[in-house]
This record gives sequence, C-alpha cells and structure tokens, in this order.
Amino acid sequence: MIKVCVNGALGRMGSTVCQAVDDDTELELTNSIDINSNQDKTINGQNIYKDISTMLKNSDPDLIVDFTNRESFLTLVRSAVPKGIKIVSGSTGLQNEDYQEIEKLCDKYKCGVLSASNFAVGAILLMHLSSIAGKYFDYVDLIESHHENKIDAPSGTAISIAEAASKNRKEKFTQNFVEKETIKGTRGGDLGGVQIHSARLPGRVARHEIVFGGLGQTFTMIHDSISRDSFMPGVIMGIKEINTKSKFVNGLAQLMGI
Repeated sequence: MIKVCVNGALGRMGSTVCQAVDDDTELELTNSIDINSNQDKTINGQNIYKDISTMLKNSDPDLIVDFTNRESFLTLVRSAVPKGIKIVSGSTGLQNEDYQEIEKLCDKYKCGVLSASNFAVGAILLMHLSSIAGKYFDYVDLIESHHENKIDAPSGTAISIAEAASKNRKEKFTQNFVEKETIKGTRGGDLGGVQIHSARLPGRVARHEIVFGGLGQTFTMIHDSISRDSFMPGVIMGIKEINTKSKFVNGLAQLMGI
C-alpha cells in the first residue's frame, strides 16, 4: 500500500483526489493538508491539518498529491523532499528557476517528484499531436476556457500546448497584426506566435481548442474535461509511477511513453 496525503484536500480537485485514492485498492489515504482547515475538518475519516509541519507530526505518508498553487507547492517540495516523501503536483505557474530548484532537490535526496500541467490523458495527447501539426501550418490560435474561479490565465495546459505547437518549428508562427485594435487585448496573448485566448465562466471545467491555419484550410483539435473525474486516471497513474522513481519528472507524457 502507498500511503497518500493530499495537499489542498478541501478544494474541488483535492477532494476528488481524496475519493479516487480512497477507492484504489493499492493506495491508502492518510491525514492530509488544507490551509482552510480547522481541527474539526476530516475527509473520508482522515484529519485535515492546516500546514505540512503539523501533518508530519501526526502522519508519515509515502507520497503527497498537491493541487494548490506555485507558492504552496514549492514550500511542500522544500519540506517533503529532504524527508524522502515523494510528490505528484498539478499546481501551475512555475518558472524555469522553480523547475531547476526542484530537480536539484530531487537529485540531492534521490526522491521522485512529478509536476504536470494536466492529468487528463486526452489533454496530453492534444499536446503531442500539436507538436506534430505545428510544423505544417503557418498560423495558429488557441482558445482555452475554464470555470469562473480559476485564478490564472492562460491555463498551464494552454501554455504547454502552445510550447508543444512551436517545438518542431525553426521560426515563430506567422501572426496577423491588426491596423486598429478597437478593444485592447482582443487578439489575445502571444507565446511564440501562438495567439492564446482565455475564457472564464461557470459550467465549464476545462476546454482547450487549437486551430491551425494554412492556405485554403484549417485544422482544429479540441479536448474537453467534462468533470474533474477526467483527471483521476492520470493522477493515480502518476502516484504509482513516481513512487518507483527517484528523480524529477516534468509532465505526464514521460510516464505515458510519449
């Protein structure tokens, strides 16, 4: 049994992860963490502590699943990795220097950490297919939409898709620069020539649509996460795979053999 703690256990993703872990016969849900917890908070019979230091005084997990934010994730890495506790994280917004720090800590303490912008298998395939298609088209727009409470824009997945689309190109995508922008920002953000547009509205979990344009044609790929359950097979796979590793892994694609 792999003993699993969840950081952000009371959030939408965290509570879904708790249930998925509790339902898996090879995993055991242990005392977890959430900054919004109090002494009376429990989930699936396990205590929820406000911070990692308090949790570690009362529990000894093999692995921590993290769905919080950049700052909380980095604090978790600095506290857990030196103790040999492995991590699977879906927190986004990390910078290059953050990845470098995590990799150094993993190498120093021989501890496995997985950081992924998305855990839906279809989203990972969309990134992979975008890296293939990007070589053959001159123009591209990327539209992503999420629920109204998402705090960052664009999504980490959108950034990963844009980077994948540019991966096999020698030059940036061609862009349309309008002569008059009636409403500022209408053309969206720019990442390597990929125009990214973000929508936030209730009723949506996560949707990513990439449209490539060429002479006389467009090529469109869409991935929809209808519910947060779509991420759970990837999270469970990530837990079981990173539990056998002693290094930093950036992205679920590596564990899928892509």
